[in-house]
Amino acid sequence: MTWWSDYNVTYAEGANANNCRMDVGAWVSIINQSGASYSNARLKLVAGDVHRATRAGAAEAVYPASKALRNAKDESDGFAEKSFFEYHLYTLGRTTTVPDNSTKQIELFQAARRVPCEKLLVYYGAPTGHRGFLPSPATDRNYGVQSNRKVDVYLQFSNAEANGMGMPLPAGRVRVSKLDPADQTLEFIGEDAIDHTPRNEKVLLKLGSAFDVVGERRQLDFRVDTSRKTMTEEIEVRLRNQKKERVEVMVKENLYRWVNWNITSKSHDYRKDDARTVVFPVTIAPGAEAVVRYTVQYTW
Repeated sequence: MTWWSDYNVTYAEGANANNCRMDVGAWVSIINQSGASYSNARLKLVAGDVHRATRAGAAEAVYPASKALRNAKDESDGFAEKSFFEYHLYTLGRTTTVPDNSTKQIELFQAARRVPCEKLLVYYGAPTGHRGFLPSPATDRNYGVQSNRKVDVYLQFSNAEANGMGMPLPAGRVRVSKLDPADQTLEFIGEDAIDHTPRNEKVLLKLGSAFDVVGERRQLDFRVDTSRKTMTEEIEVRLRNQKKERVEVMVKENLYRWVNWNITSKSHDYRKDDARTVVFPVTIAPGAEAVVRYTVQYTW
């Protein structure tokens, strides 16, 4: 017997392109393949990364959450949550019947309405295989210069009580839909999975890639001076917005050629997210193109 969480999100655009609101509903699915049926059972769900030893010669099944347990204290009609050791315990306040070889869905908490969120467009132009540090400087001119054209779309919100949330969220799948005003039907716009998320932490969901915003990354110049142990690279990123409204795109760059680097010139201001990552926020007018250029010098 096991269980997992599913979240249904209804997305609504806000006053500008990035701010938004959403309704969040949460359900748990109870999977009973134990060979027995449980009538009028008390139910507890333990959420967290509970370690389990593997018996010699037997493989344990891996599930997104831990076991569904019986004999819980009756507290309310829905689930009551509390901290339990280093995990979280969700106690159903009524009895329930779980037949053998069945899947049963129960609402985890009442839907949260109009939760503030933010839509993010992120362009990560470097190829996926070249995003980690190497044991020595990458002096090959052609290393990692292939370009990704996709601009990814993310949805971010804070799991805070002030936003109508604030319950520890068990790991699970999040499906996001948006209302089509033409016929008042919900249309699917993306899904992602979340890990166990405490209250007051941010949640970041990847929904897909933008249709009308594309990027292009290329190397303009590259020089290596082995006597001075320096390497200089100039990068250009072009972003085209074919939408009818302005967009903001975060241009994310990994400075992966070596650990010691310095940006010597730039067309836009940037922020440093970590030891190897910088982000250039760029605003692009409707039907326009924005160009980000920077020069980085590596030393060793």
